Amino acid sequence: MIDKLKKQINEYFVGKEEVVDNVLTCLLAGGHVLIEDVPGVGKTTLVRVLSKSVDMSFGRIQFTPDTLPGDVTGFSLYNMKTSEFEYKEGAIMHQIVLADEINRTSPKTQSALLEAMAEGNVTVDGVQYKLPDPFMVIATQNPVEFIGTFPLPEASMDRFMMRLSVGYPSEEAEIKLAKNQVEGQKIEDIKNICSAEDIIKLKEDITKIKISDNVIAYAREIVDLTRNEPRFVIGASPRALLHILKASQARAFIQGREYVKPDDIKAVSVNTLHHRLVLTPEAKIRKEDTDSIIKGLVLKAKVPMEK
Repeated sequence: MIDKLKKQINEYFVGKEEVVDNVLTCLLAGGHVLIEDVPGVGKTTLVRVLSKSVDMSFGRIQFTPDTLPGDVTGFSLYNMKTSEFEYKEGAIMHQIVLADEINRTSPKTQSALLEAMAEGNVTVDGVQYKLPDPFMVIATQNPVEFIGTFPLPEASMDRFMMRLSVGYPSEEAEIKLAKNQVEGQKIEDIKNICSAEDIIKLKEDITKIKISDNVIAYAREIVDLTRNEPRFVIGASPRALLHILKASQARAFIQGREYVKPDDIKAVSVNTLHHRLVLTPEAKIRKEDTDSIIKGLVLKAKVPMEK
């Protein structure tokens, strides 16, 4: 089922197999994704193809400075016929939500989305409404434009399991993409590979993937090294450790294993830690690279022996 999912998504989202693998990893691990990249590289296409392939409801929120929290969570509307307030669902009430240009809206509206991501429900006029299951937010932000934006604070970035970058396609992939468009390839023609219920079952199976104490200690050492790294203002949070372990379970499952290897921890560490760590002003002046520092810390951690 997972192989079929990857194959179909890669037919529409051409040349970015690693990005597709990471998004599926987060979906199966129950995490959310932040995609930071320039416009036009196919972020929306990826999310729409994913939602169609797994037959999950899709909602899109195009964030602007005047987007209100009620646009995200929904609001109560007075019904004159019944003399009661009725809840009108917001865009968040879908199984896969594309939060487009999340850094273009106010912190108050960002908070409404991030609360839903963390708690799995929304509160409107004192009443809680549960979000659908499975539920996943894929947020995007443009790293180039800064005028009129509201950067997400570190505590908010911590809610995302992974931060990914799509990048421009290769020459071969871009030509294939153009050819598909010319020949009339449509997302509406996508067939369902599985259902939302199948994803829920897969998520349950993933929790049974075994992680030895040694591997957990290895992941914890990597996180601890970020806390003692002088080039970072703050280190990774305990939530980062949990996300690394969940993502490594999903990766092992996708690869057909019943246990997590140290290589799984290595593979997910950079994308799981990058957005949680802030360089010191001195490190920025020296033009240090966050990914390179994380890779160095991963190599520094003692790899446990596999049993």
